[in-house]
Amino acid sequence: MNTTLDLMRHGEPVGGRKYRGQIDDPLSERGWVQMHDAIGEVAPWTRVVSSPLMRCRVFAEALARRRGLPLVFEPRFKEVGFGEWEGLTAAEIDTRWPGSLARFKADPVGARPLGAEALPAFHARVSEALDEMIAANPGEHVLLVCHAGVIRMALAWALHVPLAQAYRIEVASASLTRLRFESGHAHLVFHGNLRLMS
Repeated sequence: MNTTLDLMRHGEPVGGRKYRGQIDDPLSERGWVQMHDAIGEVAPWTRVVSSPLMRCRVFAEALARRRGLPLVFEPRFKEVGFGEWEGLTAAEIDTRWPGSLARFKADPVGARPLGAEALPAFHARVSEALDEMIAANPGEHVLLVCHAGVIRMALAWALHVPLAQAYRIEVASASLTRLRFESGHAHLVFHGNLRLMS
C-alpha cells in the first residue's frame, strides 16, 4: 500500500529572510500569496499535518477548513533551534561573529551557534515524528506544512543523506517536495516545485 507525503515549506514571514529558528513570526502578505499560488486549486490530500509555529499553522488551518480535511499540529516538526543566531540576518551574524556563518555552512554538524539544537537531535525528533505519521496513515496522501530544516531532515531520513550534507539541499519559500513510500522504501517524486503537481 503506497503512502504519499507532500512537504510544503511556509512562505515568506514578516521580517524577511533571517535565521528565524523557533521565533514565532507570522506570514507576510507575500508569504500568503506564495503559498496560495503554490497550491492553486489542486487538493489531493486526505489530511494535513503542520508545525505549530504561526508561519505554518495559520495557513494549514485555513487550508484544512476550506478543503474539509483533518488537521493535526505536531511540535516535533518545529524548525531547528538556532541558539544565539535566532532572529538575525546573515549580515548581522557575520558582523557579530565574523567567519562563523562560513564555518557553519562548511560543517553544519560541528560548527553550530552557541545554544543551537544539535543536528543529530533535530534529525532524531523529525525522524521519530515521520516514522509515526507514515505508520499511522497507510495508503493516505498527507500534506505536511513545515520548515526548510524539517524538509532537509525528512530527505535525510527518507533517502539516507548524511547529516553533514543535508544543508546542501536548497528549499525555497512555499516550495513542495513529494515522497512516496512503497514496501518500506521511500522514493523522491519531486523536490522544490513552486506549483503543486497532482
